[in-house]
Amino acid sequence: MLGMAAPLSANAIFDRALLRRRFLRAARSGFEDFLLQAVIDGVCERLTLVMRPFPTAADIGTPSPELARRLAGEGRVVTRMAPIAAALGGCGLRLVGDEEALPFQEASFDLAVSALNLQSVNDLPGALIQIRRALKADGLFLGCLLGGRTLHELRSALAVAETEVSGGTSPRVAPFADVRDMGGLLQRAGFALPVADSETTIVRYRDLFALMADLRAMGATNALVARRRLLARRALFHRAAEIYAERFSDADGRIRATFDLVFISGWAPHESQQKPLRPGSAQMRLADALGGAKPPETQ
Repeated sequence: MLGMAAPLSANAIFDRALLRRRFLRAARSGFEDFLLQAVIDGVCERLTLVMRPFPTAADIGTPSPELARRLAGEGRVVTRMAPIAAALGGCGLRLVGDEEALPFQEASFDLAVSALNLQSVNDLPGALIQIRRALKADGLFLGCLLGGRTLHELRSALAVAETEVSGGTSPRVAPFADVRDMGGLLQRAGFALPVADSETTIVRYRDLFALMADLRAMGATNALVARRRLLARRALFHRAAEIYAERFSDADGRIRATFDLVFISGWAPHESQQKPLRPGSAQMRLADALGGAKPPETQ
């Protein structure tokens, strides 16, 4: 079964076909997975805190088979979907599909996971709705995507350098969702008990060019629809490297690159889940529940 890529709309942020080509290039030349491995560890660690078996699971677009392998190693039946066939190693049922048009029937899985993939969909609320529909009642979604502070140093250095060299700026680093928005997006998609939290990972590099080499090896170079099509002048990147070193380097001269990892979770609704009380129906003051004293009476 093949998932069809969603057509490029007038409001698209990412060129999804270009993203797949970039990922294919990275997969063939040796995918750089140090960040992905850290995220997979985080997803699995969070899953161990949930005392449920989850017999069937779907891995939605994680760029390597490692997460699916670890889920299957705990006795689950795993279906792994990836954007290109070259990424489909590992175990379980494997299929090519697109996160914007999931090839799953409703209520198919007890668990859905996704690591470092959903930040590049054009319609994140729509993708979350499809994931929720693919879950059985009381099924869990657990994922991680890049958050708003990711590569803010690179974004700043490139913007300043391009203003100096070319007299203007063009989009070069993708916009990312803020952790403060993710709980609302999960709720909007119909998930119950939504949770979003973030972790910051700082990676140090020799210079901007070493960072850009790693991004290329992750398949994470610029695929914005609004990107400038003309080749950038070499002077732009040399100036950006200077600005980066001036503003974001440590005492030993190595530069810092921030990766903001936003972990999200939510449940497909079920009647057994906790429900919020109706407004005005509480039997206890919040201060009393938290052990606080009554406020002093006014004179």
